[in-house]
Amino acid sequence: MARIFYDKDADLGLLKNKTVAIVGYGIQGRGQALCLRDSKVKVIVSELANTPNFKQAKKDGFKPVPVKEAAEKADIIQILTQDHVQSIVYNKSIKPYLKKGKALCFSHGFNIHFKEIKPPKFVDVFMVAPKGPGALVRRMYEEGKGVPSLVAVYQNASGKALKLALAYAKALKATTAGVIKTTFKEETETDLFGEQAVLCGGVSELIMAGFDTLIRAGYQSEIAYFEVLHELKLITDLIQEYGISGMRRRVSNTACYGDLSRGKRIITKKTRLEMAKILKEIKSGKFAREWIQENKKGRPSFNRLLSAGDKHKIEQVGKKLRKMMPWMRH
Repeated sequence: MARIFYDKDADLGLLKNKTVAIVGYGIQGRGQALCLRDSKVKVIVSELANTPNFKQAKKDGFKPVPVKEAAEKADIIQILTQDHVQSIVYNKSIKPYLKKGKALCFSHGFNIHFKEIKPPKFVDVFMVAPKGPGALVRRMYEEGKGVPSLVAVYQNASGKALKLALAYAKALKATTAGVIKTTFKEETETDLFGEQAVLCGGVSELIMAGFDTLIRAGYQSEIAYFEVLHELKLITDLIQEYGISGMRRRVSNTACYGDLSRGKRIITKKTRLEMAKILKEIKSGKFAREWIQENKKGRPSFNRLLSAGDKHKIEQVGKKLRKMMPWMRH
């Protein structure tokens, strides 16, 4: 059974005399920075000058500084830049300013687990990973609810790394919802697997395969779009709120029987074997090495595959149909 921490397990007072640097003021960085500040934690924000995120940080009342200045002044350095640039930022602008008593914080374990970042032994290294985007973290904080999060310790130089991580989580109100203890290894590998096999790779390919099947059979592309893509949100919302069993009891009996009797014909033993293969590639570091090299080469495969996906007919149809649904625009 997983160990779950709540408000009573965390002492926000541990952050009273500490300064937290938020490196990267993207969606997650903004959400965490605002919550920390409202929890009376001293926050320094670092973001590239004159970027939209830099301007947003200034609008939010922060005074963004270069990474090296934030790293020098902060006690806890939360690195929230994109995975593929974290090691570059760390080696150039954070590592030289680390000293005993400081801590590195992450919300995803990729760079630590795959050793792209190799922290010195004298600093604490921990993770606080909200299970939701930064905008949701912020909204739930404002509502006094919090977003469930993960917590992990990679290095415990001070002997208080877990307590410090829980204090950080409490400053986000994550302990109000519950914080699950994990490891950098478990968080990283399961996160990558979920993205590749189910949430992004699995779902997007399933949608396009369903769309292509209906089009080849002679059905109108607009009807196919609604049936295999648009209505997916209705189902995922039900699953998120009630679980798979709850969803099955809230759709029609016809839909439920189709699910129960046909689902395994789509997700076959062969599919499950391929999922196991994908997980093996993640655990061995093969995917991480491939992605790191892809970025070093200027992302040729990434750009080619992304462009090919953009040209799929479902995107052309979707763009037209979404204009008919103004309530979906943000």
